[in-house]
Amino acid sequence: MQTQAHPLEHFFQQAVRNSYEGKLGLHDPDVMGYVAHLLCEFSEADNLYQLRDATGRPVENLEAMMLAADPIHGSAPSFDAERAMRKYIGDYALFVAGMYPEAATPGRRHRGPVPSLGDLIHAGKESYFIVSQFNLFEYEQEAPLFARLSDGFERFILGLTLVRDDLTRRKALMLPNVS
Repeated sequence: MQTQAHPLEHFFQQAVRNSYEGKLGLHDPDVMGYVAHLLCEFSEADNLYQLRDATGRPVENLEAMMLAADPIHGSAPSFDAERAMRKYIGDYALFVAGMYPEAATPGRRHRGPVPSLGDLIHAGKESYFIVSQFNLFEYEQEAPLFARLSDGFERFILGLTLVRDDLTRRKALMLPNVS
């Protein structure tokens, strides 16, 4: 059974390809497809904060996310749950650092501590690396993708920043000039 594509998938695939291949010279179709899919996922507001605390409220604090993903000292009930949480943390860090870097700006109003760009990079690289270490059985095929996401994390953030800049430019071209 084939799942239906997200309505923005083709648009994001093209935007990611233009930035990653066209501007950065990154030729990795798997990474570009993954990042385009990530943009589709996070284009729906409910998907940005997927981790929940014990009361069911979204976890919005990066430190709390990292702790929750720990199967020994945190709340992850299994190593599979750790993998899923770490994948989400890597996705979250990549998305926020590339598409919404002002979220890491001190001085803005936030509910909790604000992660720095360095915090996001560290959390994203580490999380994708941990996901890449799940390289057996059902995870064997995708483990190398997460290793590449970890290794090139900063370049992939730059690629998303270029996507964001392109989308901002497009939006400005579509808005009428009001004087």
